[in-house]
This record gives sequence, C-alpha cells and structure tokens, in this order.
Amino acid sequence: MPDAATTFELQPLHHVQLAVPRGAEDACRAFWGGLLGMTELTKPPVLAARGGCWFRGGGLEVHLGVEEPFAPATKAHPGVRVRGLRALADRLASAGAPVTWDDEFPGHDRFYSADPFGNRLEFLESRA
Repeated sequence: MPDAATTFELQPLHHVQLAVPRGAEDACRAFWGGLLGMTELTKPPVLAARGGCWFRGGGLEVHLGVEEPFAPATKAHPGVRVRGLRALADRLASAGAPVTWDDEFPGHDRFYSADPFGNRLEFLESRA
C-alpha cells in the first residue's frame, strides 16, 4: 500500500471502453471511424486476438471490446465534448442514429444518441 503522504494527481482519462458484440468490428469502423471521423488505432497483438477495435480523435480514445453475452449500456455512458454540436446532431440523424435533445444541464447544449449496438452516448457543448 502506498505511503499516505505520497501525493498524486488525477489526469484526463486515457480511454473509455464500451462493450460490443462479437463480429461487430465493421460496424464499429463505420460509426466511430466513418461517421465520427475518428482514427482507428492498432491494438497490441495479444489484445487484438480478443476482437473489438480502438479509435482516437479530438483527445478522446474509445476502446470497443467484445463482451459475451452482450448487453448495451443504456444508462451509463461517456459524455463527449464537441464543437459544432448541431452539425454533429444533423450528421448522426442523417445516418439514422437517434438524436434526443436534453436541456436540463445548465450552461450546455446536449443530446443523447447511441452507437449501432444501443450503447448510450452523450454529446455536449458549453454555451460559454
């Protein structure tokens, strides 16, 4: 156990992991890479053998990992800060993704959406 006097500093998140069903990599690439414009990362070989894929963009890293049995996260979710929130909402809606606006977070515009597997996603932009 570390010494109680040791100091530490929390830093920005390294990544967020979301579960996906087995064989979902092409749909992940279409959504996270194609629709959201993130760059796919090369997974370490030992992890690549498990399936899934990783993406990075705008300071955000998302790891999509195979989970069996799969159940989408319909409550827990990442909150992703965006510039150009309305343009993103239009892009997602045009692709058939759900867009549900919510005005209950003071100082922010935000909406909820979902990835192709039903994992909840929040996108928000500060009004300041």
